[in-house]
Amino acid sequence: MFWKDGQPFQIIGGDLHYFRVLPEYWEDRLLKAKALGLNTIQTYVPWNLHEPKPGKLVFEGIADIVSFLKLCHKLGFLVMLRPGPYICAEWDLGGFPAWLLAIEPAIRLRSSDPAFLHLVEGWWAILLQKVAPLLYENGGPVIMVQIENEYGSYGNDKAYLHQLVTFARSHLGDDIILYTTDGGTRETLERGTISGDAVFSAVDFTTGDEPWPIFQLQKKFNAPGKSPPLSAEFYTGWLTHWGEKLAETDADFTAAALEKILARNGSAVLYMAHGGTNFGFYNGANTGGTESDYKPDLTSYDYDAPIRETGDVNNAKFKAIRSVIKKYSAKSLPSVPPNKEKAGYGPIDLQKKEFLFDILNRINSIGIVKSETPISMESVGQMFGFLLYVSEYAAKADGSVLSIPKVHDRAQVFISCSSEDNGGRPIFVGTMERWSNQTLGLPKIKCISNISLYVLVENMGRVNYGSYIFDRKGILSSVYLDGRILKGWKMLSFPYNNLNEVPKTNPVIAYSESIEKSARRKAKENVSKEPSFYAGHFSIDKENDIKDTFISFNGWGKGIAFVNEFNIGRYWPMRGPQCSLYVPAPVLKQGENVVVVLELESPSPKLVIHSVDQPDFTCQLTSQTSNEDQVN
Repeated sequence: MFWKDGQPFQIIGGDLHYFRVLPEYWEDRLLKAKALGLNTIQTYVPWNLHEPKPGKLVFEGIADIVSFLKLCHKLGFLVMLRPGPYICAEWDLGGFPAWLLAIEPAIRLRSSDPAFLHLVEGWWAILLQKVAPLLYENGGPVIMVQIENEYGSYGNDKAYLHQLVTFARSHLGDDIILYTTDGGTRETLERGTISGDAVFSAVDFTTGDEPWPIFQLQKKFNAPGKSPPLSAEFYTGWLTHWGEKLAETDADFTAAALEKILARNGSAVLYMAHGGTNFGFYNGANTGGTESDYKPDLTSYDYDAPIRETGDVNNAKFKAIRSVIKKYSAKSLPSVPPNKEKAGYGPIDLQKKEFLFDILNRINSIGIVKSETPISMESVGQMFGFLLYVSEYAAKADGSVLSIPKVHDRAQVFISCSSEDNGGRPIFVGTMERWSNQTLGLPKIKCISNISLYVLVENMGRVNYGSYIFDRKGILSSVYLDGRILKGWKMLSFPYNNLNEVPKTNPVIAYSESIEKSARRKAKENVSKEPSFYAGHFSIDKENDIKDTFISFNGWGKGIAFVNEFNIGRYWPMRGPQCSLYVPAPVLKQGENVVVVLELESPSPKLVIHSVDQPDFTCQLTSQTSNEDQVN
């Protein structure tokens, strides 16, 4: 077992990520973790949340890690900290800032590349100086700090791991326990661990696998007498990609697997104790066997964990796990706090405010990047959201064929003719997707002038695991028109509020301020496939009526949504399974609450969304869903 203050100690922990929970709810979720029987909280630290642009540091609000660690301490938790620099976590780019992808010559992530290590050293110098006063030896809660994350599943660059140890020791001293976590196979442990007794090796493995043979293997990668069995990621559920059935695991099966570890003095950390939400644009993605076999994660990170996305604990899994932990806990467990109340505020009528392309008339030409060939989002300096690529071509009598071999991740294609009667409104042609990339026929239109080509590319979340994590976004190849390379491009950014950034020029704020305070009006607007902004509002009369809610997008297509200018994430009910987005009460206020929606392709004809009191993960897969989306 582990030893703490001269006594044997069993770690019964759980992952709970501060960056997936509003700060106002940290204490609620931690108290529920306490009631579950946990004595330790494990959390990742996403570099991209804290340094969204080089040298721009964010440590307030949802990024206030010091306050989170102090709160853990106040509530009697120990902390296992996982500062990466790579964290996986189903989080955009595994926590790396996307601006790393814009550096030329390209750096090698997760390696001993000196250019990469120099940047990691700078980041850790800032982060670990904040952590050092919170180490256990200094009276704080942090008992262990992880080096990298499941590196044995990725690489074999021992010089990289040793350098990270050197960085950590230089800021945290020699007494803190450093640890690695790797899959419980000989191959992954050989590649991901650091020999000797300077770094402790922990394991993770599929829930239901026999734990003790794996713990015996773990011993071979630790110094003699220094291998307390630790499953650093005991999976309570699993992640879900868009287009898949919601991942769920059996409560009794999960609890029985945990008991096999705890009954023999093994230690375990539940992954996840509480999943939370991928607010903003921060969801990650996975790939299959190829880079184009791309599977982005849902906005919800519920994970089928015992403490649900909303903090609910009145469920079979919480009860089953708690009853197991209760048998082995050194202390009696506190009573279970109640679930947060939910409210449905009813239908919300939306008004169409503007076509997305109308913003082009207001964009300062300084913000336009010109290039002979398309360049990536990261190289333009926009890390999240959408980038518009604009070019032009001469009309042909029988139309043209468009090919974009490499688009990350989803492109909507439009054409327009400025000499036409409709004033050159863009006409939707079709969609090109990373996972089913096809050529696109451009229709023949009579046009005296050149035809304008618009390609709106959505970054749907960077790959966070595996060999394809160097996941630049946008158009990453030449664009071919009838087999010939199309040259002469303009790139236009559309920045929106993210968790840690609010851009200066911001349509969300403008629409929020210009909501017509009119009675409910039925919109008889021509519904087009052109991306558009919609806005509406709902009222909460009394402060006591402010509760958690969900916005249901049933009947809508695909887009992003903001409540009171807070980015509640992506919706895609056409693909499913998630139909509604969680809106925690701290986002809401007494009086008028404003919802702004960017719908990319097919608004509900009635232009109504609904505030409801239950989550909904029952949206069906559409008939167009590609086969790879049905692989779990």
